[in-house]
Amino acid sequence: MKLITAVIKPFKLDDVREALTEVGAQGITVTEVKGFGRQKGHTELYRGAEYVVDFLPKLKVEVGVADDLVERVIEAVSRAANTGKVGDGKIFMYDLEKAIRIRTGESGPEAL
Repeated sequence: MKLITAVIKPFKLDDVREALTEVGAQGITVTEVKGFGRQKGHTELYRGAEYVVDFLPKLKVEVGVADDLVERVIEAVSRAANTGKVGDGKIFMYDLEKAIRIRTGESGPEAL
């Protein structure tokens, strides 16, 4: 099992969710986050004063998947979140040692 974490632009969430559903991923967790990479920040003007916005709003999408879905999930997120511009985000993959469904006590891939 793997945990796929993607940091994406907020307006791409619906596209990513639909793409994940199409490849068979069940259940996602979405968190509002802030950060920057190569996109860095930008300057804004507020009441006549210029200031730097270092951290940009992003969404972190997490999905636990069985090993046989990993490549399809990564491809689906990559395709759905891509705008071709700086700041599209990143995808990270982690080993997922154990998953437990609280309601039933199921564990392993069945709990996903």
